[in-house]
Amino acid sequence: MSIKNQDHIIVGKLGATYGIKGWLKVFSYTEESESIFSYTPWMIKIKGEWTEIHVESWKRHGQGLVAKLEGMDIREDAQVFTNAEVAVLADQLPVLSDEEFYWRELFGMTVVTTKGYDLGKVTDILETGANDVLVVKANLKDAFGQKERLIPFLDEQVIKLIDRTAQRIEVDWDPEF
Repeated sequence: MSIKNQDHIIVGKLGATYGIKGWLKVFSYTEESESIFSYTPWMIKIKGEWTEIHVESWKRHGQGLVAKLEGMDIREDAQVFTNAEVAVLADQLPVLSDEEFYWRELFGMTVVTTKGYDLGKVTDILETGANDVLVVKANLKDAFGQKERLIPFLDEQVIKLIDRTAQRIEVDWDPEF
């Protein structure tokens, strides 16, 4: 079944085939790797079209995961999916509380200081280990000549407010930085 015009969230990637019975290695991007199997169906882009795929079976293998997709009974059938991204529809993700956010929700939000200075829009989020960092593309006519700002995602310390409705993040941050 082909699905068009829906919000797809990439949750993993398929790797090389495993064995001769149509199994594939699975690389999960979910917080807990096995959580990828709680989403069903999976969506895989084939020839530019999102196609619904169901997992018949899965298991841990060494440090990783492997899965058998429905209808893939031999290695050659499964090879078509090698390196394909695994997506799910956005409405399959758990609903978060008002204080929690998916990263994808922050992209495009306007970032302003507590004093009202518009720093720009969120274009990326980096994982640094210590804390996440917002990558904010500055406005073209930024008074401080900045093109991009890296703002640590430190709740309460730097991030003061995230307003989903207004698509705005308020930060305690020096615009010269």
